[in-house]
Amino acid sequence: MYFGSHSIPELKGLKFAQRMQVIRAATEQIPTPQKLLLNLVKLAILIPLFLVIAQWESWQHTVTILLLLAAYPLLTRPLTFALCRPHLALARAKQQL
Repeated sequence: MYFGSHSIPELKGLKFAQRMQVIRAATEQIPTPQKLLLNLVKLAILIPLFLVIAQWESWQHTVTILLLLAAYPLLTRPLTFALCRPHLALARAKQQL
């Protein structure tokens, strides 16, 4: 499981902007059911976040908001990398980086 794009073997030797370009190209190649899964995971984090923000009455809710904000990238980035990893080599070849 990869938490950063710098540790993905298919992207070794690329600068940050180049890695993001290849990842964007690879995510476009992810099949629709897997994209749906990724978007549902994102919604599962964002909906409670907005509900807590909408009902925010005290500073106690701040902890919940911070946990949800931290959970979003911690869950979605590795999942995105895992889903697009099979397509990274082809995306990198098309980008000619």
